[in-house]
Amino acid sequence: MPQRPPHAFAAVFLPAALPREGRVAFWSPDGAPLPLPAGADTGPPPLPAGAGGPASPGGTGHDTVTVVRAHGSGVRGEAVPALLLPVADALPVLVAARHAPDAHPAAACWGAAALHALHLAGRGRLLPGLTAGDLDAWRAGPLDADDIAHLRAVAAAMPHEAHAVPVAGVRPLRLPEPEALVRAFLDAVADTLPRTPAAAHAAGAPFAARAPQHLPRARAWAAEAAAGMDAGVRVSLRLDLSGYELFDTVVEGGGEREAAAALLQVHSLADPTLVVDAAALWAGEAPEHFGPRARIDAVLALRRAARVWAPLARLLERDVPDVLSLTEDELYELLGPAAARLGAAGVTVHWPRELARSLTAAAVVRPAPGSATDGTAFFDSEELLRFDWQLALDGDPLTEREMDALAEAHRPVVRLRDQWVVVDPALVRKARKRELGLLQPVDALAVALGGTAEVDGETVEAVPTGALAALRDRLVAGPGTTGPPPGLHATLRDYQLRGLAWLDLMTSLGLGGCLADDMGLGKTVTLIALHLRRARRAPTLVVCPASLLGNWQREIARFAPGVPVRRFHGTDRTLDGLDGGFVITTYGTMRTSAEQLAAREWGMVVADEAQHVKNPFSATAKALRTIPAPARVALTGTPVENNLSELWALLDWTTPGLLGPLKAFRSRHARAVENADQIENDEAVERLARLVRPFLLRRKKSDPGIVPELPPKTESDHPVPLTREQASLYEAVVRETMARIEGAEGIARRGLVMKLLTSLKQICNHPAQFLKEEPARLAGRSGKLALLDELLDTILAEEGSVLVFTQYVAMARLLTAHLAARAVPSQLLHGGTPVPERERMVDRFQSGEVPVFVLSLKAAGTGLNLTRAGHVVHYDRWWNPAVEEQATDRAYRIGQTQPVQVHRLIAEGTVEDRIAEMLLAKRALADAVLGSGEAALTELTDRELADLVSLRRLS
Repeated sequence: MPQRPPHAFAAVFLPAALPREGRVAFWSPDGAPLPLPAGADTGPPPLPAGAGGPASPGGTGHDTVTVVRAHGSGVRGEAVPALLLPVADALPVLVAARHAPDAHPAAACWGAAALHALHLAGRGRLLPGLTAGDLDAWRAGPLDADDIAHLRAVAAAMPHEAHAVPVAGVRPLRLPEPEALVRAFLDAVADTLPRTPAAAHAAGAPFAARAPQHLPRARAWAAEAAAGMDAGVRVSLRLDLSGYELFDTVVEGGGEREAAAALLQVHSLADPTLVVDAAALWAGEAPEHFGPRARIDAVLALRRAARVWAPLARLLERDVPDVLSLTEDELYELLGPAAARLGAAGVTVHWPRELARSLTAAAVVRPAPGSATDGTAFFDSEELLRFDWQLALDGDPLTEREMDALAEAHRPVVRLRDQWVVVDPALVRKARKRELGLLQPVDALAVALGGTAEVDGETVEAVPTGALAALRDRLVAGPGTTGPPPGLHATLRDYQLRGLAWLDLMTSLGLGGCLADDMGLGKTVTLIALHLRRARRAPTLVVCPASLLGNWQREIARFAPGVPVRRFHGTDRTLDGLDGGFVITTYGTMRTSAEQLAAREWGMVVADEAQHVKNPFSATAKALRTIPAPARVALTGTPVENNLSELWALLDWTTPGLLGPLKAFRSRHARAVENADQIENDEAVERLARLVRPFLLRRKKSDPGIVPELPPKTESDHPVPLTREQASLYEAVVRETMARIEGAEGIARRGLVMKLLTSLKQICNHPAQFLKEEPARLAGRSGKLALLDELLDTILAEEGSVLVFTQYVAMARLLTAHLAARAVPSQLLHGGTPVPERERMVDRFQSGEVPVFVLSLKAAGTGLNLTRAGHVVHYDRWWNPAVEEQATDRAYRIGQTQPVQVHRLIAEGTVEDRIAEMLLAKRALADAVLGSGEAALTELTDRELADLVSLRRLS
């Protein structure tokens, strides 16, 4: 029969006078033979003192111990064989027993005690001390509340067999208390572990050698070293505020005011439920459990606490250290850093249970008495709004009288509404100077929507009241349902009706808005419906890119037949004889004729593809701002392309003043959001979203239920290898330009970086573009061109139509020349194409007359309706994914009935490859209206730039 391991037997700890000499006895309740560990001493060890009392020094071996066992209706002592192990040898056995499936419950319980002892040692919870005979001994400590709770849990779980050896010399037989036995075991482990064979040589014999060291003169040192940490008690302070008035007067003679009293309390570490005031302890009224050393231990603990907070030293000067009077400054210290320092020293500060720390201040915006209660009149009013501090307790605003009284407070803790309240000096200052000034209505609305305001450089909570709160709630709640207006010859989808209702709400309140739906979701027809709903006598002015003039004219005639439309464009343009309806003009014409347009009365001004005025300092944006109107609407699929200043430019035009000055907007909102590599600053993003959400409506095609009838769109990246000519050119340009960049600084360096990036992208397209050649034959020199030929052959064989986008007009001309040489029908649209010719090109493509449409990305990326295309090819990559998506939306929009395949051509191992990775990451930020741009790459270090542009050879 295989021998059972030691942990399969019951274990019991046998303490000794010197903790490290205690041993663990393994015995068999069922009489099974005991194991003999390898290397164990088979000779008889010294017998334990007494029948089963504390063991005397000895090694490992078999012996007998007396255990208490049931006998009839009583108990009796019985000598049983046992395997005795010193603590050092027993520890690995007990640790293994803790989770061994065949461990005896008594061994498993002592295993838990062993782990606890090792954890204490690992945390450095060891204290030097002396035995009753002045011998050196380590003990476990100090123990905090969790340590004591763990000790008690182990003791409570002990089965009878784990403490079956009776207390020596006591009749009748009595078993040791499990908690005391576990504590003795912890001390034995603490006294064993530091005494390694090398310890005495390194640190000297006391507290390092295993042999006992007699140190009668070290008792005072040991007591001071423990400094109350190994005492049986700890101390705390209980604050008493009951004897002090709420708003007391200044002390005559300039003396310090007594603000509170701190009562010293003493807690038993053996039983943390026992607590007594120091006055009672010194009067001899404390329970016996505190023991005879309680006063000494309490003074030692108090002395240690006085080292971290000097006012406690005054207690040490008293015969009875019971009560410490506190000045206001000392009370402030206890409310702040002093309490933390005392806590680290083991002294808890107990505040009155009803003490409230929930006194807060908010900046409240109040319409002046008698101001309008509805939104329209609110914004028609020129009356300023009051901006004041309002203090509240637990969210309940204080009355003016209470705030006046608080302004006179001179104490850090006051009595208010039948409870003690902690008063921050900053709140007292706010109570004393409550008026913050006056606000314009639009500034007040911005504060109300954002929920915060800047006051003296501090961001504080802002709360609207009255009519302003009602307007805020109305905007946040959004519009109700609405139907199509009379005269609209179109069936609006549900999301378009919601957009119409939102625009109607915003314009009826005298506010503007930005409709930022994805391209192709019908912003034009929604705006036409809004014009009909408003039914104003004054005309609506639409400002748009030149390429969209014809589209607007056709859409108005289609969806609102009979409504007058006038083009304000060309040399013969005029505004004479206007009678309602629409006036459509281009951004260029608006800029040159701004004064003429500003002199007319408009019912509404609309900026289509409003990203054209994203730069607030441009002449176009400045001109647009000079044209007054009761309602302004921006239409764009990309409210932000590069940075949040563009969003500010749009919304500051639609609702002037909403976002404050640009500089303040950038410091408060934009930098906090843009500077994160990912959207980590949730608070900054949410603060900005609360402010702009009511003024910007954005829906995407991917949103559930927006356009379920749209066919699927598949996007594919096509890695293309460089030809040998391209690779040679690429590496030469990188080598030569990087050498120049390394020696350049400032603007010159940034210019070189931009030139390098442009050159490399041109080489990736075709060597002829970079070399500015116009050869008769282009084939065989560019991997991209070869792949494009393959794609076009397949698409045209299936009688399909395709859009080919490139950001370079020069490359577009090379492509159309190449296609002409291959007899592939194509046409080219770029920024210089006249407006009438653009419209004819669109008609030819949509009718199927020309199957390949080559377009300049920036000139043709917006406004055009090219749903004939089932394929979209991006010949090169733009730095902003939103621009590429806008271009794709020329085909993937309402009215598209066939699946759309998007092809992106990417030169392998080049800067385009790295750009593709960047754009993939950037799409995650685009939904939070973030962007960077090519200019950001000019700030890369030389090493980062080299890593970006170097050609990577693919195996």
